[in-house]
Amino acid sequence: MKAGSERAALIPSDAPKPSPAERLHSWVVSEAKAQTLRWRLWAPVAFGAGAAIYFGLRTEPPLWPPALAALVCTIGWLATRRMGAGRAVSLPMMLIACLALGFAGAKLRTDRVAAPIAPALAEPTVVEGWVVDVDSPGTRGHRVVIAPVRIRGLAPEATPIRLRATVRGDPPPPGSPIRLFAILNPPPPPASPGAYDFGRNAYFQALGGTAFGLGETRPARLADPPWRLRLAMAVNGARFALAQRIVDRLGERTGGVAAAMTTGHETWIARDDLDAMRDSGLAHILSISGLHMAIVGGFAFFLVRLVVAAWPWLALRASGKKVAAVAGLIAVWSYLVLSGAPAPAQRAAITASVAFAAILLDRQAVTMHALAVAAMVVLVLQPEAIVTPGFQMSFAATAALVALSEAWPRRTRELSVPMAIALFQSARHWLIVAITASLVAGSATGPFAVQHFNRAAMYGLLANLATSPVADFLMMPALALGALLEPIGLGGPFLWVAGKGVDLMLGIGHWTASLPGAVRTIASAPDYVLPISFLGVLFICLWQGRLRWLGLPFACAVFLWPRAPTPTVWIGDGGTNAAFSDVGGAVVVRPGVREFAADLWSRRRGLTLIPRPEDGWTCQRSSCNPDPDPGEIALWWGKAPPSTEKLAALCASAPLVSIRAVVPVLPPACEGRLVLDGLDYRRGGWVELWRTEGGWRAVWAADVRGDRPWSRIGDPDQLE
Repeated sequence: MKAGSERAALIPSDAPKPSPAERLHSWVVSEAKAQTLRWRLWAPVAFGAGAAIYFGLRTEPPLWPPALAALVCTIGWLATRRMGAGRAVSLPMMLIACLALGFAGAKLRTDRVAAPIAPALAEPTVVEGWVVDVDSPGTRGHRVVIAPVRIRGLAPEATPIRLRATVRGDPPPPGSPIRLFAILNPPPPPASPGAYDFGRNAYFQALGGTAFGLGETRPARLADPPWRLRLAMAVNGARFALAQRIVDRLGERTGGVAAAMTTGHETWIARDDLDAMRDSGLAHILSISGLHMAIVGGFAFFLVRLVVAAWPWLALRASGKKVAAVAGLIAVWSYLVLSGAPAPAQRAAITASVAFAAILLDRQAVTMHALAVAAMVVLVLQPEAIVTPGFQMSFAATAALVALSEAWPRRTRELSVPMAIALFQSARHWLIVAITASLVAGSATGPFAVQHFNRAAMYGLLANLATSPVADFLMMPALALGALLEPIGLGGPFLWVAGKGVDLMLGIGHWTASLPGAVRTIASAPDYVLPISFLGVLFICLWQGRLRWLGLPFACAVFLWPRAPTPTVWIGDGGTNAAFSDVGGAVVVRPGVREFAADLWSRRRGLTLIPRPEDGWTCQRSSCNPDPDPGEIALWWGKAPPSTEKLAALCASAPLVSIRAVVPVLPPACEGRLVLDGLDYRRGGWVELWRTEGGWRAVWAADVRGDRPWSRIGDPDQLE
């Protein structure tokens, strides 16, 4: 090229500069072009949004409208692609099709898993069945999962597939045929309007009810169970036996935590240890999920790869990376079986499997596209996962960490560095990565932790940084090897090492939880705010470029959104307990009596639960009312209605009167008082009330929950 042409190619110095609008347009166009390979990442987001819309409905829709809509939208999307329509057309069509498919998939899944739900029987009954597994203990005793064979008073077609039963004494091991005299109920409803719905979660696990044992568990004579049930009980029996051996080796305190991390059984964990782990932000280590799958799968991957590299004959004939990926897959799915395959572990196993499959297919393992494939697989198989805290938090954290790895600058390695300097640089690099990863993962999961659990561990970063090296490099690998070798009696040394790590972790958890202000209770935002935060987090993670930071204020919506006024009174357990807001927290009328629901409600409203003062209240066997000055609420929890004189006294003591029983006639003294009785609680369940100038405003849990297949309400006095 000639010099003159070179000068002509240069931009003249007097050329007009682009206007701010032109520069903004050019920047937006460049940002959009950077997303060329990332638009498909929004497909699982749209699919999940469709499933979330379905679960947010108040009434159950028929199947054919969403199925037809999904079919039409999918055909329309495929037609636009076949006709060669531009991305501006095909992309919205893809998202609409995924949205419709998510809605239809959730409805189809609901119909497919439909199973009998136990009614609330008026009298205790006899339950005979097989112990399938040992569940986490409740506040009223040990719990087991039963496959009922016969329930007195229920026809075979009305018998639930599974029950969760609270038993007295030590839990019987899986595979035991038992006979239990118990009170039967459907799964419990939300503790307050809009709170977490255990009944919905139980519905998709075929858990059709709860049973509260009134006597000792006795052996039963039952016919041989089906082979699938025998297989499940055999696996769970082996898991429980392994957990018992771990506890026997390490002691109940240390072994209980180790058993929970290995097999999922939390039977032996002490309440103070569990509270300390929660208050320190370390509770995620106890639940088998993504962290455990990543450590076990990664440990197996790197161990096998090292073995292959150290064996020249095999290294020359096989790809060490692919052999290690197969070993990682085997380790992940073996650990899934060992853990009892809880829903979070299933999702983590699918995610890890996609990563190892990418290695086998010569693709990069840890990418946003691999995570999107894993999310889509999980949502197709379990659309209900979109409304569970575990799915939301695990995929938000993983997406944030993958986005961090994409943006993290690649480290330049020196060719020759003294050993001391290299060790210092590696330690510094690991510390920076660990702090940054903990901050990013904690920030991504923060909105969900606040919304669902109302608990902010203020020193969680400190506790996780101190625990991470122990858990990642010592405790979990030793537990994996110990669990593998313990059935043949060789796991002792590895379990001993793991036990030392557990003791150190518990020490860190208790110390962190004891620091001043270790836990802060934050009220939940309105229900519609969490999807805004979720989309904001996903936009930050999925968008490529600086425009991603537009999602930051949306991601912080849970923290910034104004909270609704605190309810004046909450009445739970069908009128058997209540709490009212006061200076300093929420005062529970019956302290120590099934406070679990009251505690959930108070934390959801950002309040601290405090016991009712002894002064100023008159409490008898079946009632409590303020005296001598009128208070917020008078409570009658007896199964029989109060006498006319007693009811008049209750109405005279408070403007709001709660009666558990059905009241046929109100005395004149109750005129101008709001009286709620058993009919109201049977229809509406739990209730929140606000005192206004025009009277009382009530929000019932059943109205918020809607009329769905899982929304049956049982006898509140017997709910766990």
